[in-house]
Amino acid sequence: MSQHYLRPLFSPNSVAVIGASDRPDSVGGLTFRNLLEGGFERKLYAVNPGQKTIGGQPSYPDIEAIGEPVDLAVIATPASTVPEIIDACGRAGVKAAVILSAGFGEAGKEGRALERRVLEIARHHGIRLVGPNCLGVMRPSIGLNATFSKAGAKAGGLALVSQSGALCTAILDWARPNQVGFSSVISLGVSADVDFGEILDYLESDPKTESILLYIEGIRQARRFMSALRATARSKPVILVKVGRHEAGSKAAISHTGALIGADDVFDAAIRRSGAVRVSSIVQLFAAAKALSTRFRPTGNRLAIVTNGGGPAVMASDRAADLGLALAALSEDTMRHLEDILPPAWSHGNPVDILGDADSERYREAVSACLEDAGVDGVLVILTPQAMTRPIEVTRAIIKVADQCNKPLLTCWMGDTEVASSREAFARTSIPTFRTPEPAVEVFSYISAYYQNQKLLMQVPGPLSHREEPDLEGARMIIENALSEHRTVLSEMESKAILAAFHIPIARSIVAHSPNEALLLSEELGLPVVMKINSPDITHKTETGGIRLNVGSPQAVRSAYREIIESVESSRPGARIDGVVIEPMVVKPNGRELMIGVTSDPVFGPVITFGAGGIMVEVMGDRSVALPPLNRYLVHNLIQGTRVARLLGPFRHMPPVDLESLESLLLRVSEMVCELPHIREMDINPVIVDEKGAVAVDARIVIACPPAGAKRFGHLAIHPYPSHLESQWQIAEGINLTIRPMRPEDAEIEQAFVRGLSEESKHFRFSGALQELTPTMLVRFTQFDYDREMAIIAVVEEAEKEVEVGVVRYAIDLDGTSCEFALVVADEWQHKGIGRKLMEVLMNVARDKGMDIMEGDVLANNRGMLDLVSGLGFQVREGDDPCVKKVTKRL
Repeated sequence: MSQHYLRPLFSPNSVAVIGASDRPDSVGGLTFRNLLEGGFERKLYAVNPGQKTIGGQPSYPDIEAIGEPVDLAVIATPASTVPEIIDACGRAGVKAAVILSAGFGEAGKEGRALERRVLEIARHHGIRLVGPNCLGVMRPSIGLNATFSKAGAKAGGLALVSQSGALCTAILDWARPNQVGFSSVISLGVSADVDFGEILDYLESDPKTESILLYIEGIRQARRFMSALRATARSKPVILVKVGRHEAGSKAAISHTGALIGADDVFDAAIRRSGAVRVSSIVQLFAAAKALSTRFRPTGNRLAIVTNGGGPAVMASDRAADLGLALAALSEDTMRHLEDILPPAWSHGNPVDILGDADSERYREAVSACLEDAGVDGVLVILTPQAMTRPIEVTRAIIKVADQCNKPLLTCWMGDTEVASSREAFARTSIPTFRTPEPAVEVFSYISAYYQNQKLLMQVPGPLSHREEPDLEGARMIIENALSEHRTVLSEMESKAILAAFHIPIARSIVAHSPNEALLLSEELGLPVVMKINSPDITHKTETGGIRLNVGSPQAVRSAYREIIESVESSRPGARIDGVVIEPMVVKPNGRELMIGVTSDPVFGPVITFGAGGIMVEVMGDRSVALPPLNRYLVHNLIQGTRVARLLGPFRHMPPVDLESLESLLLRVSEMVCELPHIREMDINPVIVDEKGAVAVDARIVIACPPAGAKRFGHLAIHPYPSHLESQWQIAEGINLTIRPMRPEDAEIEQAFVRGLSEESKHFRFSGALQELTPTMLVRFTQFDYDREMAIIAVVEEAEKEVEVGVVRYAIDLDGTSCEFALVVADEWQHKGIGRKLMEVLMNVARDKGMDIMEGDVLANNRGMLDLVSGLGFQVREGDDPCVKKVTKRL
């Protein structure tokens, strides 16, 4: 297996500090001393032309004078000197550099120009950069402390990746006395080159990393970030703090890192789809990481509270309500059991107040009863040290209970001196413990969010959600016509025509250009009608007097036409006016007015919005957002994220709305966003929905030309399931196979497929003894980003279930122009042409993706595979290992 290209950064065999010094408080001096004193036992060099020795070590005038290979250069010199230093590093064969110096992209126009120059030189030499303006990197397990922090770090399983060096130093200072250890600490600074995405890719496969903590101010490459985050969160908990939730904080973050800042609720939506968890403070960051790294398996948000004091339980309940957590409704069996074991004066509900005289046995029985209840997802145990309480005895009882359950169990032992030994005992057994109830409830909310977000991560919708395909050609023609006329705002008629092309129900509209024409058209449509100004320059028609509702007589129609024109000409002189739109007055006595929209986030691209509609949309501020593509599960989640969702069920005298039609409309909007990268903004307001269906009454679409050469779905932060690659194929025996991309829900058939392979086939595919896929391998094989990997499977239907009979996959190499493939076909299905067919499909996909070369490793004794690839035009050559052949094909 080839080494990761970031190995010189995380595990260098040699390090040179350029700008090292004997001055105790200089950046270079602190960094060099940290490496000397931190136990880094590999080669270490000081570079400073002004000194002969530093810290008792020889000092070199420049990096080329060292005369030995250097993996990692740490640069602590003025910004103006860095381009020349990077060039020298390139000539010396350095593969990675950490630039501690400030004064680049975060420092204005001159700094940005300097940063571009450094990047050009680094890319010319193939050097990967961390920084500039960063604290540095740590790898405690090998004694690597290439930072100027005065606080070191102990080795552990947490990885910390931060855009703020100052925050890193504060966290490191806090972590050591709290016995928190790190696998890696990476301060990214400006992240001019190596960004969150590449660091996450490395940490995902790093065996020393168990959980990952991120401090984020802004994102530069959204697709790379999302792809890496989603891949990593499938196998390791990722917890993050994102600052800039408000405008003032966002401005500060932009000036600090130069990275893009988007809307905060859009960032939240992206994190939820990625299976990660966002917290709001550094303390919560570590508390959530500890909780998620335990053996507990979160399953929901229903919390039970067991306490010996009523007040703390009320505090916990209030915080749970604030966070949208549900207090579990205990089952009848649980209630009966608690009645039997607890004193008559207990609370008879949740929170379960077992009274101030509770001993360890009462705690044990009450907590066990709650954990065994199927309606409980987690338990918070609260203890206040009262006169008759024996905290350490209760602690031992709770630890025994925790050993026998896999539901989250959190503890809150209030007080200090009397419970100190209990807290130490909980810490030793990795049971989360807190001093007050509120932080404990908050951590349970993060555990619950992790479970919910992991479910969202598993959703892989395709770009199209309905069997009835949209009229894409017609929709594109409307857009291209407007762009050819140098228009970026479609008229209401054009906007509705695009909605109709995607089978979204619309209110029929016709444009009148005179009062008499308006009269004739309204008679044709049927009175009463709605009349609206038709102008590409006016979005909010009500504010200009450009709309009349429920116009019910011929005379009123002609008068309304004249009034609308005069009002708009008066309030918006210069606005282009192209008549008045006439449409039937949509009368839905039980209708709810909603808004569905699309916005373009500067970081994550297209975003679908949903909320209350009508003229109160800005005032209500009731919006939920989601990243496309969507399926029904994600649409349901989007709707439930709003306050208006509560009005969609039975409400006063009104029946529930036809939720299926509303969900279908949102799915159609998702299709539009996926297939029409021209859309920059869209408002469908109002959408009126009642028990009979949903209809789009008004619409406005803003468009722009997609970037030249943009790939299909390149505008989306999350790549859709590539349903266009699904096909049917028949083998010679007349058996029909489905050939399609793999999905996360294929884990079961993939595991069964591997189990069914012969020992020889397993050896040929995995080059070793393997009986079945490990849970980690199964996740990696079935859950991936279609933008970076592809797996095509052949399945046959047996007993109304799919059975996998072959799979071929590729992973794109780091150069972005080549990929490595692997193929295996079930033994009983070999010699039927399936392997060749799968390879032909995969090669076409790779070619369409822009790959130039496909390559692979084949065991020398695997004659069947070598014959197959030779027949497909692959070149076969000897590898470094005589037992392995290298096969390559130019696509």
